[in-house]
Amino acid sequence: MCSCKKSYTAAARALGCKVSSRDADALLSAFRAAGFEIVDFSEKADVYIINTCTVTNISDKKSRQTVSRALALNPEAVIAVAGCMSQVSPAAAAALRGVSIVAGTAGRAEIPEAALEMLRNGLPAAPVILTRDISQARVFDEETAEQAGRTRAYLKIQDGCDNFCSYCVIPYARGRSRSRALAAVRAEAERLAGEGFKEIVITGIHAESYGRDLSPPLRLLDAARAVSETPGVARARLSSLSPLAVTDEFLEGLTALGNVCAHFHLSLQSGCERTLAAMDRRYSAAFYAESARKIRGAFPGAALTTDIITGFPGETDRDFEESFRFCESVGFAKIHVFPFSPKKGTKAYALPGRVPASVKKERAARFLALSEESRRRFLAGFEGRVMPVLFERRAGGFSSGLTENYIAVSVREDFPPNAIAPVELTPENMTDYSNFTKRWQPKRRL
Repeated sequence: MCSCKKSYTAAARALGCKVSSRDADALLSAFRAAGFEIVDFSEKADVYIINTCTVTNISDKKSRQTVSRALALNPEAVIAVAGCMSQVSPAAAAALRGVSIVAGTAGRAEIPEAALEMLRNGLPAAPVILTRDISQARVFDEETAEQAGRTRAYLKIQDGCDNFCSYCVIPYARGRSRSRALAAVRAEAERLAGEGFKEIVITGIHAESYGRDLSPPLRLLDAARAVSETPGVARARLSSLSPLAVTDEFLEGLTALGNVCAHFHLSLQSGCERTLAAMDRRYSAAFYAESARKIRGAFPGAALTTDIITGFPGETDRDFEESFRFCESVGFAKIHVFPFSPKKGTKAYALPGRVPASVKKERAARFLALSEESRRRFLAGFEGRVMPVLFERRAGGFSSGLTENYIAVSVREDFPPNAIAPVELTPENMTDYSNFTKRWQPKRRL
């Protein structure tokens, strides 16, 4: 590399959840502050940052593939891997061809300086390891996350998880639950609203744990209120929740705010009581059903989405059918389906009764078909309704956006990004959200 170069480019790709995406935005902001020009990940760059996911073995594979893509784009680039996979398996991340920096889920602020050093003096003989013992982290990492190119902004209020569900590696990747100070939550909401964002998505690894570690203790409702009441915020949207968060007080508080979106991703994982107990999920299917009923009572027309794991160790045909029938009865707007992925270090990794891959795949296919059927039924309930749509982008002759209850809409009318306008919903203009995001994924430029 030419050490005389004065200006450098950086690109980032986030894999996995909304928190990962927000963390990638924070990394790009740090690089921009260090003087880098930010380019899209598909372009040749001097530095590539991959914020990895490790929730499943497929996630690990995608992280490795993304490193390979970066290397192909520029074999001389500094490639930095951060996030959950590199936190849990730093040696495996360091062994990937082309990787020069390995960081985890904390201390990401050190990456730009390390990258600059390499650009000026050449790539190191061995990757620089910046991971730290995340289990010891007790304070929320404050980071600026500029989010150019988006309409909905992600506001991270919490990190880590204390639950240690038997199948889940995330507590080992993210550490214990750590909450952001309420004043910082409010300040970022004000900054985002000032930048023109009309919708703010409140994110966290285990958002309902928000505030328990603060002094005095706070609640998720306090953070939601701080965001919702910020002038200029038209919509506040909550990310994934456990049914344990759904109390009467919580729902009454949300409805009183008036601009909380009627969309709740209520994590389930299984509708079988025996499997839920083996997963250490801390609630029953009956409790979940009651939580869903309460949400629909407080937010008529709410979209309920969820996650399901098929083929958990010991899951019999009868267990699967119980889970399947339960999900049929709830009537989700969408089901995200994951065949069980054994993660070393978790309790479930050593459980007996592994389900054959072919059976897991067959069960996943049935749930995916149920998800599609449930989605069609959900959308049919809104045909002919006029609902406000927050438009996110204009491309290909269509304006596309989302209703508050997460119905993706594409119309031929010309609406600029960030406009909110009423639309009569029809079978022709209601689209599948996963296709919507893949088709209209914005380029990241700061």
